[in-house]
Amino acid sequence: MRIYSAQETANALPYPALIEQISTLFASGLTAPLRHHHTLPNPQGQANTLLLMPAWQGVQGYGGVKIVNVTPDNAQRGLPAVAASYLLFSETTGEHVALLDGSVLTARRTAAASALGARYLANPQAKTLLIIGAGRVARELPEAFASLFPLQKVLIWNRSPARAHELLNSLQTLQRWELALVSDLASAVAQSDLISCATLAQAPVLMGEWLQAGQHLDLIGSFTPQMREVDDTALQRARVYIDTEAALKESGDLVIPLQQGVLKASDIQGSLYELCKLSQTQYDPKAITLFKGVGHAVEDLAAAIVAYET
Repeated sequence: MRIYSAQETANALPYPALIEQISTLFASGLTAPLRHHHTLPNPQGQANTLLLMPAWQGVQGYGGVKIVNVTPDNAQRGLPAVAASYLLFSETTGEHVALLDGSVLTARRTAAASALGARYLANPQAKTLLIIGAGRVARELPEAFASLFPLQKVLIWNRSPARAHELLNSLQTLQRWELALVSDLASAVAQSDLISCATLAQAPVLMGEWLQAGQHLDLIGSFTPQMREVDDTALQRARVYIDTEAALKESGDLVIPLQQGVLKASDIQGSLYELCKLSQTQYDPKAITLFKGVGHAVEDLAAAIVAYET
């Protein structure tokens, strides 16, 4: 069995190949079971969580499972709250063929899925990307989008200027784009073709009234029914797409508007399953598009296959 370190996992997941593999699996209609969620009691502190995310091709190809441990009290120990690994196996023999760093795999497949959605919805000549947030996934977004769009400029906004500075410094080592920190978010939105939110916000940070025709909005951060990154106006003004149906149950950016009648399920224009079967872009310079992803085990499996076959 091949065992990949964090750096080896990153090196084995080039964005062009990763995006294409994700697209291929969604276009094929591959599905996966709902993730398994188990609470691990902790009498001395916050409860821990075990997540299992399996997927398999079903044609004597590959299968795999991502194992995630969420340990909130690790912050007090100076350790990451999330530890993850991905185990890839052969469906033919059952042999375990690869073990990859699950945190790196998740960050890169998340950014790849966002870029994939944008490939069908955003301006093919998009040159300016605004990143809202400065965490692990935010670091991956410029490279992922640049694999599909002729990016020239990357703007960065974060509630913490220090964290924004850290992201800027890490991206400067790539020496590929003009980089700038922004403090006026509304003004930054007005300058951008692509806007990607990757925050832990509990309340909207981006207002729909700031958006303009021709822009594409990518939402990553809201992964619980209580979390929101955009307001109702953004949902009402945009053509809304999702990665999978799970987004309608897991993300507050959709759950809350659906519950309040601001958005109807019939307003959802499509998912990656429909988009990845298209042969051409759906970009409309007169429209605002919005893509909401919550992640999916099919994306994890696609990433593991790319890494193993690279």
